Amino acid sequence: MQFLFPGILWALAALAIPLVVHLFNFRRTKKVYFSNVALLKAVETKSASFRKLKRWLIMAARMLFLACLVIAFAQPVFYKNKITPSTKPVGINGIYLDNSLSMQNTTDNKRFLDHAIIKIDELLSIFNRSSNLQLTTNDFDSQDQFITSAKKIKDRLTTLDFSESPRTLEQVYKRQHGIASKHNPSASNDFFWFSDFQKSTVGSLQSLKIDSNDKVHLIPVNAAAYQNVFVDSVWLSMPLIREMQNNTLYVKVFNSGNKKVDKLPLKLYIDDIQSSTSSVSIEANGYQVASFTFTVKDRGIHQAKVSFDDQPIVFDNEYFFVLNASPTIRILHLYGQRSPQNYLGKMYANDSLFNYSSFSVQNFDPGQVQNADLVLLEGVSNIEGELKSALQTFLTAGGNVFVSPSENPVVGSFQGFLSGYGISGLQNVFENVNPENFIDIAEPEKSSPFFEGVFESGTFNGMVSLPRGNQVLSWGGAAEKLLSFRNGQVFLSKTKVGDGNIYLMSAPLMSKFGNFAEHAFFVPTFYRMASLSSKSEKLAYSFEDSDLQFYLPNAPKNATYILKNEKMEIIPTQRLIGKTLHLTLPKPSELGNKNQFKAGFYDLVINGKVEKTLALNHDNMESRLEIVSADELRKIFENQPNIEVYNNIFDGEFIEAFRDTSLGKPLWKYFLIAALLFLLAEIALVRLMK
Repeated sequence: MQFLFPGILWALAALAIPLVVHLFNFRRTKKVYFSNVALLKAVETKSASFRKLKRWLIMAARMLFLACLVIAFAQPVFYKNKITPSTKPVGINGIYLDNSLSMQNTTDNKRFLDHAIIKIDELLSIFNRSSNLQLTTNDFDSQDQFITSAKKIKDRLTTLDFSESPRTLEQVYKRQHGIASKHNPSASNDFFWFSDFQKSTVGSLQSLKIDSNDKVHLIPVNAAAYQNVFVDSVWLSMPLIREMQNNTLYVKVFNSGNKKVDKLPLKLYIDDIQSSTSSVSIEANGYQVASFTFTVKDRGIHQAKVSFDDQPIVFDNEYFFVLNASPTIRILHLYGQRSPQNYLGKMYANDSLFNYSSFSVQNFDPGQVQNADLVLLEGVSNIEGELKSALQTFLTAGGNVFVSPSENPVVGSFQGFLSGYGISGLQNVFENVNPENFIDIAEPEKSSPFFEGVFESGTFNGMVSLPRGNQVLSWGGAAEKLLSFRNGQVFLSKTKVGDGNIYLMSAPLMSKFGNFAEHAFFVPTFYRMASLSSKSEKLAYSFEDSDLQFYLPNAPKNATYILKNEKMEIIPTQRLIGKTLHLTLPKPSELGNKNQFKAGFYDLVINGKVEKTLALNHDNMESRLEIVSADELRKIFENQPNIEVYNNIFDGEFIEAFRDTSLGKPLWKYFLIAALLFLLAEIALVRLMK
C-alpha cells in the first residue's frame, strides 16, 4: 500500500491527544474502610475494574477513529504489481483517439470509433474531477491544444467525426509531448492511444522514442475478421478516346481483408449515368482486374467513376476519374519534298480531331513548333540551324517528331541531330527506284505496344498483300523497330526521348519509293502516332501527389490558378515552367478544419475560366487494413518500459487493468468507513456500556 499524499500522515501525531487525556485525567480513588463492609468492598472493586476497561476501550476507539481519518486523507492506494509511483510532479493525462477513415470498420455491430469513445468515457470516469486532461485526434484541431476537464472532453467526443488525415504515431507523440511540455516540462505524463494501429499509417515504430517523463498506454482497437475492397488504379485500352467508338476501361481492384470476396458487383458511371457493369471475386489480400466496355457520345470532358457497395468501410467505395473524348491534337507539317498526293495533309486535314497546319521547311515560324503536339518532317534533306534548335527544345519539353528523308538526304546533318538521341550508324543505302527491287515490309509484331488496339482482329493474317518499298537510310542504336523489311532492315523506328518520341522512316513518302502511303498500314500507323502525341493528362490524381503537372499552351504567366468545387476553393502552390503548370496541393494539416479535401472532381480555374477538370482521390494507405498486433507492439517496444501495451479494447478489462497497474486501487473510502465505525463504537461505549 502506498499513499498519494504521504505528508498528511504527520497528522497521526494527533493520536497522542486522546492518549494524554486518558492517562492524566483518571480520577484517583481513596480507600475508606468500615467495620462491616465486606459486601460493599466486593462491589466497589468490581465497579472500578469495569470502569477501567470502558475507559481503555473508549480511548482505543477514539485513537482508531483519528488514525483512519488521517489515513483516508492521505489517500492510500494498493498497487497490484507493486509499482513505485513517480516522485515527479503530476503532468497531464493525454488521450489520443484515432478517428481516421479506417476506424469505420466494425465489430459487434459497432464501429471501431464508437467502441473507442465508449472506453474513453469509462476512462474519463477515473479522472472525473481532474482538470489536467487533453484530447488529440487526427484533425490536430486548435481547440484540442489546451488542458481541460473530463466533462469538456466528453462533450467534444459527441461532435467528433472521421478525419481525412491519417497521422503517424511519431506525429501524435510529438504533438502531445509538446502540449505537455508547455504545461509543465518536468512533470510526469500519461498518454492513452486508442487506435487500430494500421501498418500503412502508423509510421516507423522502431524510431518512436518516448521521453522518460512520459508513459504511453497503447490500446488496440481491432477485430478478428475484416474486409475492405478498394480501387488501386484505372487505365484505358486505347488512350485516345473518340466519340461513338468503343473503348475498354480496366480497373485494378484490391481486397485488403483477411477473407475472400465473391462476385462483388462494380458499376461504371459516366456523367452520373450508369454506363456498364462488371463483377470480381478476389482472394484475401489479393487483387483482380475488372474491365468495362463503354462509349461516349460527345467530345469533351466527361466525369466518370467506378462504384461498388462494400460494407462497413465505405469511404473508398468510389473512384473518380476524367475521360477526355477526342481532344484536339495539333499537327505541324513541315515539308521539303512533299509527295504529290500529299498523303499526310489529306489524312489529318479532313478529321476534326486534328488541328492541322502545313508549311515549307524553308518558310516557317520556329515558335509554331513549340505549340504543336506532333511535328512531321516530310522529305527534308538536312536538319540545321533554327529547325534543329527548335526541334531540340520541342523534344526536351516532351514533344514528338516524325522524320522522313528526301531523295538525297545529307547524312551528316541527320546524324548530327539524331546521334544525341541514341540513333547511330546512319547511312545512305539508296541505289535505284526500280519497283522490281522493292522489298516487302513485314507484318508488325503483334506484341508491340504501339500497335495495341490498332487492328480489330488482333492479327494480320487476313491481309491479301503487304506494303513494299525501297530503302534510303539505314541506322542502328537504341531505336525500337515498329516496321521492318523482310530482310530485317528498319523501315520505321521509334526512339524514346524523355516524355516524347522520335519516329524515323527509311524512305520518302512518295509512290516511286513504295506503296506504304497507299496501303492499309498507313492510316492506322499515323493515327496511332498522333494519338500517342496527345498531351492528355492522367485519368485521375491523388491528394498525396507532390507535383501535379498540366500542359497549358496558352496559359498567362502571371495568372492565379484556383482549384475549386462546389464546397471549397483553394489556391495551391504553383509554378509555370514553359507551358507546363506545376501545382502542389496543401497538406490536410495546412487547411482549416472546415476545408478538408473530399474525393471527387475539381475545376482548375484561370482568370475566372475553367481550364481543366481534375479527378482527385485519396491514396490507398487508409484502405489497407493490415494491423500491428498487440504481440508485435510488445516486441517492438520491449526495450521501452514506459510503453504499456494492452491486449485489446474489447476484452472488457482495460479500465481495471489500467487502474491496478497504473493508478492502483484507492482505499480511502474503506478507511473513511472504518473511521465512522470507530466513531459509532465510541458513542456506543459511552452511552450503552454502564
